[in-house]
Amino acid sequence: MAHLALKYRPQTLDEMVGQAHLLKPHTALRRLIDTNTLSHTFFYGPPGVGKTTLARIIATHLQRPFYEMNATSFKIEALRSIFKRYENALQKPLIFIDEVHRLSRQQQEVLLPFMEKHSALIMGASTENPYYSLTSAIRSRSHLFELKPIETSTLYAYMQQILQKEDIALTKEAQTYLVTSSGGDVRAMLNLLESALVFPSPIDESMLKQIRPHSIQEGSAQSDSHYNLTSAMIKSLRGSDIDASLYYLAQLIEGGEPAAFIARRLTIFASEDIGNANPPALNLAASTLSIVKHIGYPEARISLAQLVIYLASSPKSNSAYKAINQAIQAIQEGKVYPIPEVIKPKSPHYLYPHNFGGWVAQSYLSKPMHFYKSDQIGFEKTLFEWHQKITTPKKSP
Repeated sequence: MAHLALKYRPQTLDEMVGQAHLLKPHTALRRLIDTNTLSHTFFYGPPGVGKTTLARIIATHLQRPFYEMNATSFKIEALRSIFKRYENALQKPLIFIDEVHRLSRQQQEVLLPFMEKHSALIMGASTENPYYSLTSAIRSRSHLFELKPIETSTLYAYMQQILQKEDIALTKEAQTYLVTSSGGDVRAMLNLLESALVFPSPIDESMLKQIRPHSIQEGSAQSDSHYNLTSAMIKSLRGSDIDASLYYLAQLIEGGEPAAFIARRLTIFASEDIGNANPPALNLAASTLSIVKHIGYPEARISLAQLVIYLASSPKSNSAYKAINQAIQAIQEGKVYPIPEVIKPKSPHYLYPHNFGGWVAQSYLSKPMHFYKSDQIGFEKTLFEWHQKITTPKKSP
């Protein structure tokens, strides 16, 4: 039997599994492809959702020569050789760079003149957010599109088609596990199914778990248990219930949630719900996120538990969360006012606070606006008192 992931790789846009938000008729990306007006493009999203496949389909759809590279073995001379080969060609090639987040700044800069002259249609794929991994110069010349984990219902229907075509028998429990443990990753689902063919038919759930004991991704967007458990953990933390927080953490771990996903949620909580009431909470969360990315399970469970206990025990304040939301809302409502002349670069009227003992009365907004209100909880009370002391005009002796 041919490798299932290769055998069932989609060949057309309509055969793509999921990504309806990008590829259904009348969406922006689909229109750009169909009208052959697509500019340099970078796809990002988790593994196995079709980033490379989509690039290959686009190359075929646009009838462009296709060259695939990987950033880990990227050679600038090989790239220049391709550009030179098509220097006078009417139809420019599509050059696809996988793991584009691994390109160095210098390598990205090499791409710029070719992107500017449209010597080729440059595409890339990344599992990381390109808003952070790509330079602003690259981003300004490109479109960025996010591919999402395949929904459970879509993945299940796709699995049923393959089971029928290949005449493979799985128990209902095995079918459910095959889908849910793949976490929206089509390639992972097909690879597990292919490996399980060594077992006698019908394949049951216990056989699959011998190969994959736990889920490998962070779960489908349609997984109720995934979001319910995450929500329950966060709300238990917010309510400072240590035991409940640990209980839901344990369920997430046993359910196969990646340690990095849990740590990311806890890092968000540290800012959103604790904030300056206990600033070290964010530092510990960030450290935990870094640690679990390197050590993984089973040891990562200990670091996660330590963080959960710390967060549940910390004083809570969402004043920073509310303040930035109000400031963003003001901008969205059109409350955009000019910067006062006094704080513009090289203003002769700017008063340097350090020349006045650390603070001097001065207008930093052209119109008074107020977003932040201290809850004065935990260390936030100390910050409030510091700020009051700093900004209170000193009486003349």
